[in-house]
Amino acid sequence: MMRCPLCHALVAVTLLCNVLLLYYTWHLHVRPAGRPPSSLSAGVTILVREFRSFEHGLAELHHSFLRARPSLQILVASETAPYPPVPGITLLRLQPSPEKPATASQLETHIHTRLVALVPDGCALDPPDLLERMARGLRDAPPGVRLVAAGAGAALRCLHLNVSQREWTAQYRVAGAGQLCGAVSGAAVVLMRSRDLFDLPFPLSRPLQAAIFIQAALRGWQVKVMDDVMFPRTPFPATDHGRWKAEQAERAEEAATMRVLNVRLVRGPEGGDRWFGCTKETPRCFGTVVGETPEYLHEGRWTPPCCLRALRLTALHVIKVLEANNVRYWLEGGSLLGAARHGDIIPWDYDVDLGIYLEDVTLCPELRGAQGGSLIDEEGFVWERAVEGDFFRVQYSQSNHLHVDLWPFYPRDGLMTRDSWTGHPQDIEFPESFLQPLQTLPFAGALVQAPNHHVELLKMKFGEKAIEVPQYPNPAVLKMARR
Repeated sequence: MMRCPLCHALVAVTLLCNVLLLYYTWHLHVRPAGRPPSSLSAGVTILVREFRSFEHGLAELHHSFLRARPSLQILVASETAPYPPVPGITLLRLQPSPEKPATASQLETHIHTRLVALVPDGCALDPPDLLERMARGLRDAPPGVRLVAAGAGAALRCLHLNVSQREWTAQYRVAGAGQLCGAVSGAAVVLMRSRDLFDLPFPLSRPLQAAIFIQAALRGWQVKVMDDVMFPRTPFPATDHGRWKAEQAERAEEAATMRVLNVRLVRGPEGGDRWFGCTKETPRCFGTVVGETPEYLHEGRWTPPCCLRALRLTALHVIKVLEANNVRYWLEGGSLLGAARHGDIIPWDYDVDLGIYLEDVTLCPELRGAQGGSLIDEEGFVWERAVEGDFFRVQYSQSNHLHVDLWPFYPRDGLMTRDSWTGHPQDIEFPESFLQPLQTLPFAGALVQAPNHHVELLKMKFGEKAIEVPQYPNPAVLKMARR
């Protein structure tokens, strides 16, 4: 019999087409009418980061999600393994081990799906289509939405989030109904594309939600809240002692994460500012100032808010002491300029300047004590004679050297002068009549004594447009960019 390869090929193609037609017809009848194709066809990885290794519900979470969707990949990320051990979980050890390759602690090594769901401890997948509904919500979201969030145990509140790198601040406020969010308040399951998670420099910092939303805000990403999706959740830890340990750990984690994200102040939607910068017990947030230009200005930032707070506290403390001892003082230099322009410290300044009458130094015990070295007062402020010249300096604390400089002036031939000058352009003599009488100007949250005709004095010190045209302390080193 003569062979016919072409005939065999035609028969095979015909059979294949018939099989595909039968499958397509069956698929249309089996899938419920009107149900769109699955949005999870590319897969989703469940990533559990928010849990406490000492008291958790990982076993229950693992069982619930796999029972609903056996094909799910569930990844638990932690520096240390949960204790007691949880059988069956896949653990991503975030702390590198010397015997393992560097990639072993990287997300990309473990996540191979298009989507990733960040799931807090205690959640259950019931009903089983919750993730699919979230995936459709992400797929159909308006441009700019890169995350969708669903409540875990309770409804979410939509928040706007403004992160100012220049001012080291993250500020939340309540969003209106129907608006897209920059963040959410409340425990949430967050779904995003895996590539977006990989793009974040700190994808698993804790508290996870706050860290993710701040990094998202810096990229202009928005969040869509899925009001019709709610994950059942049992809060963990469940014991009083466990909750206390968790609260302690979360405070420490938040402080570390905000410093890494260069956020020094978080303003909540109802107030309750949280500070994450320097304190009396720590050094200030920047090093020695060179060329009158602090390092943060070179980075495109202004004075960290914790430093401004410390400067205000130090200035008001010094003023209280001077007034209690009848020492005549006034705002000097850049601080007078800040009062005239901002009613406060200049937002990029790094110290406060006050002038005093030299003959009044003996009236103040703290200044007398500083003449022979240094004196620590009852509130921990350090009074000392400056090593750079013939003036006094009051530091916020022994550890934190944010300070107020006190410049002793005396009258000579109708002019206020002093024996030590720093070479700054604003270091000039000026008429004593500018101090007779003194006036008050708003500064650092109080009314503070200042020269009369202060605008005229500032023009003498800094130039005709000093108030109207702000400039950094040393334009020869760094000029302010004009917007």
